[in-house]
Amino acid sequence: MFSYFYHQRLRKTVASFGALFNNIYVIRKDSTGKSISQVKVPLAYAPKEKYLERIRENPDLDADTQVAIKLPRMSFEITSLTYDPERKLPKMNNFSRVATNSSANQFFAPAPYLISFQLSIYAKTQDDALQIVEQIIPYFNPQYTLTIKPFAEYPDIKEDVPLTIQAVSLTDEFEGQLEQRRTIIYTIEFLMKINFYGPISDKEIIRTALVDIYQMNVDSDARIETIRVTPDPIDVSPDSDYGFNTDIIKYFE
Repeated sequence: MFSYFYHQRLRKTVASFGALFNNIYVIRKDSTGKSISQVKVPLAYAPKEKYLERIRENPDLDADTQVAIKLPRMSFEITSLTYDPERKLPKMNNFSRVATNSSANQFFAPAPYLISFQLSIYAKTQDDALQIVEQIIPYFNPQYTLTIKPFAEYPDIKEDVPLTIQAVSLTDEFEGQLEQRRTIIYTIEFLMKINFYGPISDKEIIRTALVDIYQMNVDSDARIETIRVTPDPIDVSPDSDYGFNTDIIKYFE
């Protein structure tokens, strides 16, 4: 029943989401308001607990602290994947694209799903955290639409994917002595609507249309004529300009 296919929809969705936040910076200023440094905020796909545990292992910023846990930084992860019945379409709905002069690719109605993402922002000062948050939330009012190519082999097909902010929360991790590290965490919840497509089938392009016309009688129906319509020329490309030839075959004069 099932056949192999792989459109990399989930992989592309994760990559598209991460690409939105890979160009965020934090600027440090002195007491006069002059910029003294600019730091690009690292981004990785990882659970929030992973970074919190690593920070707690070395909260004092010792000399041997690894660069991987320097703050500020961001991480994101998928938290849920659920079916979306509100966007369900009839299963036999489909669209096609021309492949060659004699065939077309057929795409059936996709399965709609909702993906929840969690973006975590880690900083040691409130100013660093607020700079990052303010570079993100103005673009979501509350929705931002991504345009992606769902099929690598068909780059001419594009799809709009809405991404919505669901909630923003703050956690201030401050435990132990005063000289220990303070970790400020902003968590932003996102909801993305995506479609999962099944296997793509090939079908021949219809080049002949036949219409039979019958005379309705009480005892039996008699076929009066057949109308045959073909493109002119017969081997024309579907994307080209062409006309039609119409032949009428009469069975009764």
